[in-house]
Amino acid sequence: MNIINGGVCAAKGFTASGIHCGVRKNRTKKDLALIFSEKKATAASVYTTNLVKGAPLTVTKTHIADGKAQAIICNSGNANTCNANGIEVAELTCAALAKELSIAPDDIIIASTGVIGQPLNPDPIVNGIPQLVSKLSKGGCEDAAEGIMTTDTIRKEIAVSFQIGDTTCHIGGIAKGSGMIHPNMATMLVFITTDVAISAPLLQKALSTDIASTFNMISVDGDTSTNDMVSILANGMAGNPEIKEEGEAFNTFMKALNTVTVHLCRLIAGDGEGATKMLECRVSGAADEQTAKTVAKSVICSSLLKAAMFGADANWGRVLCAIGYSGADIDVNCVDVAFRSKKGTVAVCKNGAGVPFSEEEAKQILLESEIEILVSVGNGPSEATAWGCDLTYDYVKINGDYRT
Repeated sequence: MNIINGGVCAAKGFTASGIHCGVRKNRTKKDLALIFSEKKATAASVYTTNLVKGAPLTVTKTHIADGKAQAIICNSGNANTCNANGIEVAELTCAALAKELSIAPDDIIIASTGVIGQPLNPDPIVNGIPQLVSKLSKGGCEDAAEGIMTTDTIRKEIAVSFQIGDTTCHIGGIAKGSGMIHPNMATMLVFITTDVAISAPLLQKALSTDIASTFNMISVDGDTSTNDMVSILANGMAGNPEIKEEGEAFNTFMKALNTVTVHLCRLIAGDGEGATKMLECRVSGAADEQTAKTVAKSVICSSLLKAAMFGADANWGRVLCAIGYSGADIDVNCVDVAFRSKKGTVAVCKNGAGVPFSEEEAKQILLESEIEILVSVGNGPSEATAWGCDLTYDYVKINGDYRT
């Protein structure tokens, strides 16, 4: 497994582009992105659990009901959610893109991100599609990654190469996500491409299985978005024998997919709105995986703990508090807690009670930009990891006037 350049263009047969078309007022920010496969691909997606869903998700779900797609288009700056004509706008966009690409409208995955409840004028998008298509290239991943950003401060992309038997395969992804991010699928927009040949049912199973321990384990602010979606295209151009059943090849693909998704999870968590630190909570010793996940999520979602991490305050009592109200069936007298960063590790709690530690040493550890919260809840075999960020003054500043 090797990390390579190229993002969503690393896999054979994929190109991408991104432009400013006019959805966003700021002309320096790209607001329209495209990913295209030269061959029709197997497709799978997972969607937000929010009952209020963006129109593009409804359209995408219909389009990939046959397990196939060839292009992904996404605009930023407007979520196309809670609009009376949202479906019409999304379908109009797909029709315009299909005509330019000479493919069927039903072979297009569509997404939108931005302000909720604002009418979306399709004209800038439709008028920008010819330029968007003309700019498709193998080097277009960075532009596409920028085109889906809203309050993100960095591009989020990765690609890896790996072997399935004697065949070299590739998988890459881009993501956007900074605010309105909370566990329980989906938690952002993520687009993944691969040249692996895999059946639609197994691709869907791989994605649905993976997100349970990756994208479903991130929280920035406790809000689950209306437009969240993770989509993957697999065009089979690597030339491996099609993966039609679980086994060694499927497991290898799952490992490669997980490498991409975990990397994107960490980028999203670290780029939370106003964040200065990426938090990773690792829970071990649980009786079962669900217990470990419940504890990890509860800790990473605690606003009080997030605020303490912003202040580099080793207030471990907030960790115990979050574990206590998580609903997990554990013995609090068996809980150990430590904080770790590249500056070292400090144990702060043993068997549910505080232990002596140097406040100054702890502060130096917590001043780093990446903090691990290590929690042991017993001697069980299961573990889980959740990701988040600190809670800062700037989070309120960003969201106080997000719409206006």
